[in-house]
Amino acid sequence: MVEEVQKHSVHTLVFRSLKRTHDMFVADNGKPVPLDEESHKRKMAIKLRNEYGPVLHMPTSKENFKEKGPQNAADSYGHKQYPANQGQEVEYLVTGVALTADTKIQRMPSESAAQSLAVALPSSQARTDANRTAAGGSEYRHPGAPDRSQPTAVNSIVMESGNTKNSALMAKKAPTMPKPQWHPPWKLYRVISGHLGWVRCIAVEPGNQWFVTGSADRTIKIWDLASGKLKLSLTGHISTVRGVIVSTRSPYLFSCGEDKQVKCWDLEYNKVIRHYHGHLSAVYGLDLHPTIDVLVTCSRDSTARIWDVRTKASVHTLSGHTNAVATVRCQAAEPQIITGSHDTTIRLWDLVAGKTRVTLTNHKKSVRAVVLHPRHYTFASGSPDNIKQWKFPDGSFIQNLSGHNAIINTLTVNSDGVLVSGADNGTMHLWDWRTGYNFQRVHAAVQPGSLDSESGIFACAFDQSESRLLTAEADKTIKVYREDDTATEETHPVSWKPEIIKRKRF
Repeated sequence: MVEEVQKHSVHTLVFRSLKRTHDMFVADNGKPVPLDEESHKRKMAIKLRNEYGPVLHMPTSKENFKEKGPQNAADSYGHKQYPANQGQEVEYLVTGVALTADTKIQRMPSESAAQSLAVALPSSQARTDANRTAAGGSEYRHPGAPDRSQPTAVNSIVMESGNTKNSALMAKKAPTMPKPQWHPPWKLYRVISGHLGWVRCIAVEPGNQWFVTGSADRTIKIWDLASGKLKLSLTGHISTVRGVIVSTRSPYLFSCGEDKQVKCWDLEYNKVIRHYHGHLSAVYGLDLHPTIDVLVTCSRDSTARIWDVRTKASVHTLSGHTNAVATVRCQAAEPQIITGSHDTTIRLWDLVAGKTRVTLTNHKKSVRAVVLHPRHYTFASGSPDNIKQWKFPDGSFIQNLSGHNAIINTLTVNSDGVLVSGADNGTMHLWDWRTGYNFQRVHAAVQPGSLDSESGIFACAFDQSESRLLTAEADKTIKVYREDDTATEETHPVSWKPEIIKRKRF
């Protein structure tokens, strides 16, 4: 009897204990009852450690978001959230991930939305094929799935929104040549004879009434631009005349030659009024500063010299090249002097200090020609390897113009973006400056009585109206070209395709 009472008491205690435990979790209506605060904290700590352990060590950042939704919404644990009225700023603490202002809180989609999404997506096989064929394209990936694709090239873009810096990865597209501007072709319409030797240099006077040439016959000739008739011959050099230029600030003509002489001619009296002595070897080129009375010459003695036009004093000797300096150009903006040399380098000079600012070593062969764009802050250089375009003031490389496979002696460009390159083999190529598209190639016949081997272009220049192009050639002639007025985009279309181009630095 006593044993039955004891057994009954044990069963009663166990039943009551189980009932108390059950009552902690289940209410009368069968729904779960919230745990007390200590149990809730332990449960959340375990959940964070199990599910978010890999990112708990990462720094936290705070973002303000505007959340649209019902007021006083409750989470899955029954805790009341902060009021989320429309337009009201709510602060969320995000662990490890910096969200952008456009980020939305992700919610589970409804069944109908999930079905429509599944219908819109391509099949898995189609997605696989698309991923194989698409170069740098984006692919759909289910949230949480591992990223198996390795992009070939990505460009990291850093965006700043307020005080928060966010980085995004975007596919980098291969560069393609843009469509070039259409230019009418140029045609030969006049050949001027008169020199007895190679015509080595040419310049057009600022008034566009006449032009001047220098030759291996040691003479300087002045020609009427409209008729092409000889107006005047100047003698005084005792060797080939390699450079001529007409001043825009005074009635002076400057010339240089292989006799080491640099002369200033007064065109009112047609006489030499100044000599500039100092070069130790042949003088290959010269240029005038556009805003100050300064003359710059370059020589086979590996130097360029800066002269005061009025006093004949040598202001600076620009040393640094290790071979003959073939060409020099001046401009009003910095750098004010640019030289190209047979040592394959281009140097940008500080006029005031007389020292090198930048040395460009990209060319592999001698640089015989440099030209400055009349409107853009850019310039081009010509070499047997290719023509290169650069950006001032630091000589940043822009692009290569390849295809003129010859020794390039001269470059000139007009304000419409037509770049002309003349070569030692008598060929002349015309390019679109912006895109580097070669839209015309010219190889004019040599003057009757000359050898085919005497086919070479030593200098070229546009007139002041840019409607005529003059070339100084090895067949002892000056050739004059002009645009073909009858040409249209239909008769001379641009044979251009948006193909991928490779921009090499060297």
